[in-house]
Amino acid sequence: QITTLINHKDKPKRSDKTLQAIQRVGQAVNLAVGRFVTVGEAIANENHELKEEMSVACIEARRAGETIAQLTDVASLDHPESDSHITIFTDKTGVVKAARLLLSSVTKVLVLADRIVIKQIITSRNKVLATMEQLEKVSSFQEFVQIFSQFGNEMVEFAHLTGDRQNDLKDEKKKARMAASRAVLEKCTMMLLTASKTCLRHPDCESARINKDGVFHRMRLALEQVIEIVTDSRPNGENEMAPISIYSGIKEFKNKVEGLRENLYFLSKENLSTMLEVILEHTEDFTDSAYTSHEHREHILELSKQAKMELEQLVSVWMQAQNQKTKDLMEDLEVAILKTCQCMNELKREVHSAATSLAADLLKYHTDHMVLKALKITGVEGNLEAVAEYTCKLSEQKEQLVEMCRLLRHVSGTEPLEITCIHAEDTFQVTGPQIISAAETLALHPSSKIAKENLEVFCEAWESQLSDMSLLLREINDVFEGRRGEKRVYLSLPRPGKHNANLKALKPVKLDTEEQAKIAKLGLELHLLTSDVDSETEKWEDQENEIVQHGQGMSSMAYSMYLFTRGEGLLKTTQDLFHQAEIFATEGTKLASALHTLSDQVHDDDKPLLLLEAEKLISMCKQLQITAKASAQGKSATFTKVDACILKTRNVMTLLCQLLPLCCKLLRKNKAGNACLKPAPPWKEDRLRTGTNARSPERKVDAFGIKSLENHVANMTFLESK
Repeated sequence: QITTLINHKDKPKRSDKTLQAIQRVGQAVNLAVGRFVTVGEAIANENHELKEEMSVACIEARRAGETIAQLTDVASLDHPESDSHITIFTDKTGVVKAARLLLSSVTKVLVLADRIVIKQIITSRNKVLATMEQLEKVSSFQEFVQIFSQFGNEMVEFAHLTGDRQNDLKDEKKKARMAASRAVLEKCTMMLLTASKTCLRHPDCESARINKDGVFHRMRLALEQVIEIVTDSRPNGENEMAPISIYSGIKEFKNKVEGLRENLYFLSKENLSTMLEVILEHTEDFTDSAYTSHEHREHILELSKQAKMELEQLVSVWMQAQNQKTKDLMEDLEVAILKTCQCMNELKREVHSAATSLAADLLKYHTDHMVLKALKITGVEGNLEAVAEYTCKLSEQKEQLVEMCRLLRHVSGTEPLEITCIHAEDTFQVTGPQIISAAETLALHPSSKIAKENLEVFCEAWESQLSDMSLLLREINDVFEGRRGEKRVYLSLPRPGKHNANLKALKPVKLDTEEQAKIAKLGLELHLLTSDVDSETEKWEDQENEIVQHGQGMSSMAYSMYLFTRGEGLLKTTQDLFHQAEIFATEGTKLASALHTLSDQVHDDDKPLLLLEAEKLISMCKQLQITAKASAQGKSATFTKVDACILKTRNVMTLLCQLLPLCCKLLRKNKAGNACLKPAPPWKEDRLRTGTNARSPERKVDAFGIKSLENHVANMTFLESK
């Protein structure tokens, strides 16, 4: 809205209608600032150490908002009464100054609020650590139950705070690391419960103590990593040194080689040779692995040798071209560049095939969990000899899976997937020995229900990680085959030929800078509408309601379309946008169906209005689908189609903003006292609830598995301690 005000065209004459529209925008900015500042002031009152700074920033923002409203007020503008048209602003520079002050003060408020959120997470972590220390030292079952109940509540708080933070992170690498740390904490919370119970029941059992100590140690490491991510720091000022994968190495190497077309002097031949050496050193992870097939090993060695030869040829032509830029030499250089890049592509394809085929075979082989089943049976039988035999087999399985994760990391294709591979490797490394110690404890105490339950929990964690590996393998293959993003709920991109018979004939097109500028205002309006829809859906107490689910889905898709207008997000081409518009329209039709269902539940007086709105929605979604499916040839026609899709999506979102509060009101009226709207919580509570961030398809970050944890606590009767 500020952009709209600043970029208005400086025409000498304006109609009353236009001027009133400008006034409405100015008032909307002021109202939005007022709401924003109210939250900032509430934060200030709850955090005395930053109250003064926050209050000053809020006052500045409020003053700037009021100034903008005054400068766009029709009544305050000086214009000749005899003229049918009135002049535009008498003081545009004043609006610019006010806008700058507003953006500056809003930024201050956001930075201060961010500092408070970080402090909250650190405080929550410290509470969890303190309670963990108490849990480690308890000697009675009754004391453990009391402290663990407190620990569960603290972990719930920490889960919500870190979940909100994970949603807010813009860096995909940090987001992946946060997700990995939170996954560890989620699984370890249940492990800590059963491992501690086993230790209390069998205090003299060494394997039970080792099992419990391993869980506490892993939880502390995960808590520390969360704080590193949140504060963007590492202990003792160390820099994070992430291992380089073959994929990233090849990508960088090819970029340097292809850069020779533009500049023959920007790097030395030694640099290029060193880069290739590093890549080929990493291929030794494949050629030295006992699990790589003979065929893959031979192909990788052949391609490594060929890559060296191609680079030698490239360097030879490159050096000649530096001395003498003849047409023939430049053609030879182009051929050498193409052959080198082609060789690296073949090497990349070969290591990808080696890693993914190994992973597929291992996951298929271990899908029956025979070793885990055998450990459970022999443990209950108290057969120490058989347990020892199967723990050896589990150790072998662990080594295979760890090696699989290391090789997959090399071919994962993106940093977040690399981090997921590293997390999986760590999980297998740690969980394997923990299963062994849990099985040994059960074998020593075969009649112990708690020891049996403990082994079950660790085996479930192993099985869960194997299941996650199947999903990870699919994502890695998606990235390799150019289907990145297909796994996402609302941003599924079309595979060639899958959704549209003519798709192969269409050339993917991106908006250029000029087109992005033309459509920016429409995109901004769509962005504001997604915020309004998110605000409405958050007011519903029943977040599982079908209407809310469809509304959130549509908001998420509309936001991705807004990002497209800025040249950002997962929708890379116009074809992606058109496909997204079709899915959006389908989701809108489903919402209309849910409205029809609701109309059967409401009073007769309210039914006509609801059905009328539902029919409006169906009509608008049909129009959007027709537009999205219509063919468009040429740059101008394609842009017109993009503009029409965004415009019609905006119209649907406008209707959705009216529908959501109406539906909630009718439900509340119908349920006679069972309110569907919840009051706006205080700021602290709002940060602690499980939020729904409509800014990405992965916006729902679940809290830890606390429900099952609480059930365990409830079942821990004092009779068990006997």
